[in-house]
Amino acid sequence: VQLQASGGGVVQAGDSLRLSCAASGLNLRRYAVAWFRQAPGQERQFVAAISRTGGYTYYANSVKGRFTISRDNAENTLYLQMNNLKPEDTADYYCAADASIITSSLRTWTQYDHWGQGTQVTVSS
Repeated sequence: VQLQASGGGVVQAGDSLRLSCAASGLNLRRYAVAWFRQAPGQERQFVAAISRTGGYTYYANSVKGRFTISRDNAENTLYLQMNNLKPEDTADYYCAADASIITSSLRTWTQYDHWGQGTQVTVSS
């Protein structure tokens, strides 16, 4: 099982980035999937998730309206489209997946079994 995150970079405030998370060894359609981020010295923070059943999407208040999480079942890839980036979005971004997580736990990073390696996003002002 492997999750391979990519797409990070250095951008200016107001720019956009799209992160990708390619999965192998698991079918993302059967998993809840999520993006988390972690800035230096801070705890890992929930960004967005898609539920295992129903495909409902959930967002942190800080990114709602700017970020969009999506899943391409044919490509077995998770995406995070990030628009209107702000300096406070600077962090390492991690994708995660879990086959049995319940909806009430989607925002809790410790509940996920599978993790990508992280991709760095830096937003300058």
